[in-house]
Amino acid sequence: MSGQPYSYQRRVLVEPDWTRFPGWRHVTRAEWESAQWQRAHCVKNISQLRDVLGDTVDDKFYEDLAADQRERATMSMLVPPQMLNTMCPTAPPTTEALYADPIRRYMLPVLSDRRTDWPSHPYASRDSLHEHDMWVAEGLTHRYPTKVLAELLSTCPQYCGHCTRMDLVGNSTPTVDKLRLTLKPVDRYAAMLDYLRTHPEVRDVVVSGGDVANVPWKHLENFLLQLLDIDNIRDIRLATKALMGLPQHWLQPAVVEGIARVADVAMRRGVNLAVHTHINHVQSVTPLVARAARTLRQAGVGDVRNQGVLLRGVNATPDDLLDLCFALQDDAGILPYYFYMCDMIPHAEHWRLAVWEAQELQHAIMGYLPGFATPRIVCDVPLVGKRWVHMVNEYDRVRGITYWTKNYRTSLEKDDPLALERRYPYYDPIHTLPPEGQEWWQTRRGALVSA
Repeated sequence: MSGQPYSYQRRVLVEPDWTRFPGWRHVTRAEWESAQWQRAHCVKNISQLRDVLGDTVDDKFYEDLAADQRERATMSMLVPPQMLNTMCPTAPPTTEALYADPIRRYMLPVLSDRRTDWPSHPYASRDSLHEHDMWVAEGLTHRYPTKVLAELLSTCPQYCGHCTRMDLVGNSTPTVDKLRLTLKPVDRYAAMLDYLRTHPEVRDVVVSGGDVANVPWKHLENFLLQLLDIDNIRDIRLATKALMGLPQHWLQPAVVEGIARVADVAMRRGVNLAVHTHINHVQSVTPLVARAARTLRQAGVGDVRNQGVLLRGVNATPDDLLDLCFALQDDAGILPYYFYMCDMIPHAEHWRLAVWEAQELQHAIMGYLPGFATPRIVCDVPLVGKRWVHMVNEYDRVRGITYWTKNYRTSLEKDDPLALERRYPYYDPIHTLPPEGQEWWQTRRGALVSA
C-alpha cells in the first residue's frame, strides 16, 4: 500500500566487516566470534580507540571525547569490539560520520553533544528512580508489590552513557564517585534469597546488575537454581545488554548448556524464564545477535524481549523505532517490549525527550507491527514506577511538568497513608518548553541550584 508515512521493507541482517578498521585488519573470524577475544580487546580509553580507528578520525574528535570524560561523563569508557563495529557500519569512519553515528552518540558521548544551557535538569539525581533507597538487602530493590530487582553485581561488558544506574555501575569518573557493593557475592546472593524466601508476595525477579553476562556462569546458575527452589517465584527475567554488545558470550557452549539446564528446571516447575536485552538502534541488530537470541530460545528460554531507551539523536523518530522493531521481530526473534524515556540523571538533557514527544512517537508507531510486538513507550516516574506515556494525570505543557498517580506503595511508603493520594511530578527537558516556560525555569535557576 503506497503513500503511507512509513514503508516497510524487510532488511537482510549483515555483520559489518570489522577489517575496515585499521586496528582489526588482521582479525580472523574465529577471533571475532570468541568471547574471550572480544573481552580482551574492549576499548577502555582514547589511546585504545585511536589504535582501532587509525588515522581516519581527526584529533578534534578525540579532544572532544577527552573533554567529556573530564567534565560530564557519568560512565567510564568500555566498548566491546562487537559494539564498536556497528558504528559507521559500511565504511571506515570519518570524523563527520562518527559524530553523526547513533551508536556512537550514546556509547562514546563527546562534550559537544551535551547541552550548554541546561546540561542537567535541576531535579536530576544520580539515583533518579530511588532504587538504592528501596534496597531490602544489598542490591535487592523491592519497588513493586510483587516484583523485585536483584542487582547481582555492578559491572557490565559495556557501559552506556545514559545508564540509569550510573551511581552504582562501572568505574568512578571525574564527575561521579560511584557507590560500591560491600558484601562478598556469596553473602549478597544469600541475603537476597533469604528475603525472597520470607516474602511470599514476591513472584517476579529481574536478575540484573550491571549485566548478568559478567557473573561467572557457575555462580549465576547456582543463584538461579536456588531461585527456582522458592515456590512463590513464578517469573525470572535475566537482564543483559550483552546479548547485543557481546553476543559471543551467550553463544559459548558452556553458557548455552547451563541455560538449557536452568530452562529445563524452570519448565518442570512451571516458571517463566525470559531474557531481557537493551537494543536502541537497528544498526545493532546483526546476524551474531540474531544467532545468540535464537540459541537462547532453542536452549529453552521462553521469551527474549527488548527494552530500549528513547534517546534524541539515536532513535527518537518513528522510522528509527519501526526499523529497529521490525529487525528485532523479523530476523532476531526478539520481542519489542518497552521503550523507556531516558531517566533524569545528570548531564542527560541532550538525550531526553518531553512527554508530549514520547506520546507522539507512540501514536506514530501504532498499526504497523503486530499488536503483541508493538512496544509500549513508558515513563519511569520517580517513586511511582513505569507508566504508559498517555497515563499522565495532568500536564503543564508550558512549564513541562507532568503529574502522575499510583496504585501501590513502594517499600519506602509501606506505612504512609497518603502515598496513593499524592500526585508525583516528572519534568520535561527545559529546552523543549515554549519561551515562557524556559523563562519561568530561568528565573528560579539560582534558587534551584543552591537547594
